[in-house]
Amino acid sequence: MNSNWQKSFELMLKSEGGYVNNPADPGGRTNLGVTQATWESWVGRASDEPEMRSLTASKVEPLYKQRYWDAVRGDDLPVGLDYLVFDFAVNAGPGRAIKVMQSAVGATPDGGFGPLTMAAVKAIDPIELINKFSQAKEDFYRSLTQFPTFGKGWLNRVADVKVKANSMLA
Repeated sequence: MNSNWQKSFELMLKSEGGYVNNPADPGGRTNLGVTQATWESWVGRASDEPEMRSLTASKVEPLYKQRYWDAVRGDDLPVGLDYLVFDFAVNAGPGRAIKVMQSAVGATPDGGFGPLTMAAVKAIDPIELINKFSQAKEDFYRSLTQFPTFGKGWLNRVADVKVKANSMLA
């Protein structure tokens, strides 16, 4: 099993920050990167502002592990790439993260992470894959209508995650 989960989780939380409720953000009320809708789905009931404000890293860790890290097979990916894909899954959804990775390795971008995708991931140079994946993330963010509002932060995150993912390869 890959031992990079905890480090990846901690880095992602630093990128996500704390409680926000920006009217320009379609995610709405969010804390530690968890939207209220995602939290309600996770706990199986309605939530409110006080509960969202009270979320802690220990409360959201199981959600992130199951719905994002496990969904992108973080434990099976090379160190560095695991963090890169997980971080994007949190921001854009696991299906999109897998499709971007599949495109970067020349696999069919169907969102299913099977043996052909894994073989393609293992066959490509990790630095090349991190570069391709990061460029695809940037292209995705630039395509969003919210880019004028949030673009600078998104691009800073892409650059920061890329640097950290590359440093994990060493």
